[in-house]
Amino acid sequence: MPSRRRQSAARSGSHVTLLAALLVATLALASMLAYEAHDAAQSHRATAEHALHDDATVAAWDLVAAVNEALESSLGAGLAPVTRPRASSPYEILASPAVLATSADSVLRCASRGGDSSRFYFRIDFRDGSLATAGAEPSPATRAWLVDTITAEGRSVYQPDWTFAVVLGAPRGEPRAAIAYAVKYAEHSAPIAAYGIRTCADAIGPTLIASVIASRALLPTSVASGASNDSLVSISVRDQSGRVIYQSMRSEASPYVADVSLKQVGSLVARAAIRPSAVQLLSLGAFPQSRVPILVGLLTLTAAMVVLAVAQLRREHELSRLRSDFISSVSHELRTPLSQILLFAETLNLGRVRTEAERDSATGVIVQEGRRLMHLVENILHFSRAERQMTRLGPEPLDLSMAVDAIVDDWRPLARAVDVSARTDFAPDVHALADRRALRQMVLNLLDNAVKYGPQGQTVTVGTSSTGGRARVWVDDQGPGVPPRERNRVWDPFYRLDRDANSSVAGSGIGLYVVLELARLHGGNAWVEDAPDGGARFVVELNAAHRAAGFTDEHRTVVKDASVDSAPKVRL
Repeated sequence: MPSRRRQSAARSGSHVTLLAALLVATLALASMLAYEAHDAAQSHRATAEHALHDDATVAAWDLVAAVNEALESSLGAGLAPVTRPRASSPYEILASPAVLATSADSVLRCASRGGDSSRFYFRIDFRDGSLATAGAEPSPATRAWLVDTITAEGRSVYQPDWTFAVVLGAPRGEPRAAIAYAVKYAEHSAPIAAYGIRTCADAIGPTLIASVIASRALLPTSVASGASNDSLVSISVRDQSGRVIYQSMRSEASPYVADVSLKQVGSLVARAAIRPSAVQLLSLGAFPQSRVPILVGLLTLTAAMVVLAVAQLRREHELSRLRSDFISSVSHELRTPLSQILLFAETLNLGRVRTEAERDSATGVIVQEGRRLMHLVENILHFSRAERQMTRLGPEPLDLSMAVDAIVDDWRPLARAVDVSARTDFAPDVHALADRRALRQMVLNLLDNAVKYGPQGQTVTVGTSSTGGRARVWVDDQGPGVPPRERNRVWDPFYRLDRDANSSVAGSGIGLYVVLELARLHGGNAWVEDAPDGGARFVVELNAAHRAAGFTDEHRTVVKDASVDSAPKVRL
């Protein structure tokens, strides 16, 4: 009988397992069918939306290309006689701007009556800053503004492969103008002068842009099916201040827009928006409607049976993502000091240093980056041991202020490299039971955290105190602080504040986790609070100890110094 019962129980268990497997298979099949249907509809819609965005981008780029080509054929050709031939020498005598009165006389004429009365041609010699003009006489303010603006633009914005550029603006109190110019180069692409035309602002305006749009299809024929530009896209052009230079006659709101900058033409921004009435034509059919899965009832009934599995899969996915982020962050952080070490080591190996000062500087960088690399590796090792619960400590009585002071002294070169000052505020007679290496790792992690999330040029304050049989070491930064709702989560591995999630600040995400784990292994704790002078204060609390052996009862004076170059000292 017992044998039969065991066999029956075994068969029953087998049936339950089979049923569970069938339910899971049914749920998987229903989910797959529902997902495939939904995904197909979403994919179709996403593809259509991407195509519409791409169409808007193509239209904007085609408009920019057409405007550049139109100006290239007129403005570029008009300026070419004085700018295109490269100077054989940086000291070559420059042609007079009066040459432009012939070659560029018909270029960028004003549409408004009397607008050409203030038109003049100019030459700015970059070698001595002189300005020569032909045509209307510019005011002193215009002359000064023109020299400053074109000299700056010609040296920093203008590209050697350009044949023209346009700047829109004017000195304060004078009407807005268009400055069209080109840069003349000597050998080795050395800019020596700028030639150009000062004309009215409406020369680069609706008439020019409208003529370009009318003469060129902004979308390929295979997409537009022969429809006109105005029926497919709405075009607008704005200057840097947001002022509208050109706007299509019918302007309609659209989610499918693209902006492209006309860098050569006063940094104007061309915007192309697909008209709602053209969506069906350009998307090759109507957008699919969302469908309610037929098996929604089955999914609802069986979903409870796989909640744990889904939760486990989500957890595994999250762990996989965190692991990937961790590897990426650690690789990035390790690569930076390794690159510096390799660079300066190769410099020394190849004998490229010329003086002892350069040699000392190179070896100093190698030592500094080596320490930084060692700190990163120690952090990873501590994290690995903490995860496997293999961390072993050897606590001993330490003068906490002296131990922390030595750590800060070693850290000062790294702080100096990123323009951070260190200041100490040690209380007298603070002793703790702590492992020296673990204490060093905790303090360096807090200092590294303060540097990463504090402003450049800040002063980081490190201090010690004792209260109620406990010893504390704390680090204050001058950053934005930590919101109260996130002060517990910052100690979790790989966690970053919402405001820092997409920032350029690099980090492995384990520094504060290592601090908390090491503090707890000491029988202590760690937390974050507001610093007295703003920013965040990270506190590590350890068990206090009697005065370490070898110390006397003499009065101890703590010297505070906010300088990076001189570390605070504790005199006994």
